[in-house]
Amino acid sequence: MSTMVFVNLPVADVEKARRFYASLGFRPDVLFCDRGTLCFQINPSCRVVLHRSDRFAGYAAAGPDCGRETVLAVSADSRAEVDRLADSALAHEGTRLRATEDLGFVYCRSFCDPDGHAWEMVWMDASRIPEDD
Repeated sequence: MSTMVFVNLPVADVEKARRFYASLGFRPDVLFCDRGTLCFQINPSCRVVLHRSDRFAGYAAAGPDCGRETVLAVSADSRAEVDRLADSALAHEGTRLRATEDLGFVYCRSFCDPDGHAWEMVWMDASRIPEDD
């Protein structure tokens, strides 16, 4: 079995989270879902697992409001896919995190989900990375 990554996050409203992540086109993985937990497949080796906040407290060493957070970056196949994902997030109660970054070889858009978790959608063309002397 290849290595898989499961990103676990707390959510205040499970149904709101379901609508938001489904709007991004992430597919539910029912094997890991129940009334208080949702799981969405981002790609074949990565899942985001969304736990009702009180349930998440049992997984985390500290509560979700302790200031420990990360930006979850997901690669996209094209600039258009970055735009589709970010536009969908913003249309479904997501909020803009930072301005779009376009360096030619990398294109990023970031947003926060309805629970404030930071996400970044990234497209990169490694063949266009400038060479340093």
